[in-house]
Amino acid sequence: MATSQLALDLSLKPDYRAESFAVSEANASALALVNRWPRWRHGHLLLTGPAGSGKTHLAHMWRVRTGARFLDAGTLSKALPGVQRGASVIVEDCDAGLDEMGLFHLLNRAAGDSGISVLMTARKPGGGWHVGVPDLASRLAAAETAVLNEPDDALLRQVLEKLFRDRRTPLGPGVIDYILVRMERSVDFARALVARLDNAALAAKGPVTRTLAREMLAGLSSADTTREDAETPS
Repeated sequence: MATSQLALDLSLKPDYRAESFAVSEANASALALVNRWPRWRHGHLLLTGPAGSGKTHLAHMWRVRTGARFLDAGTLSKALPGVQRGASVIVEDCDAGLDEMGLFHLLNRAAGDSGISVLMTARKPGGGWHVGVPDLASRLAAAETAVLNEPDDALLRQVLEKLFRDRRTPLGPGVIDYILVRMERSVDFARALVARLDNAALAAKGPVTRTLAREMLAGLSSADTTREDAETPS
């Protein structure tokens, strides 16, 4: 089926509700650590995992629980005066373009008696950020860390079922089982694949079949996933 025949992809808003978070062995321990707040060591937690593993979803769940606000990792020094005692803040993508001194002072305040809580997200553990401020590097190396692993089959099945359900995509028999054993082991890949299958089903005015799934799997490469999901939350 030609790409030009596909219906437009009217992307849905991300669903960050707690009840929409698919849990498996790949992320259960990370979820438990996030939920252990406010009993985090030194008032902060580092949440790590690959793109699309659920870091942003967990951050939004924690925001609902705590009233936290998001701070930009690159401009933390400017934001610090507005962080009041008892505040909860989220700093995403800390391993890219980080204001190192800003984060150092923020974590110092969290470790003190300010009552500030900080949830950080990154793809790499703190020891792999190539930080230039020695005191910050030491603090990150010792940071309590929650790790989101690559998704397992149980998680990917839940993700596929939810994505098709959210789009109200009609499915033929055995489609999810067919996809599950042939797809790239990535939540990002699942999102891109479901979007294409939904568009193709709309264009064909029929359900997603295993034949259609085979065609889309053959045409969807990792490079396609990167281009199509550049805006996907991490």
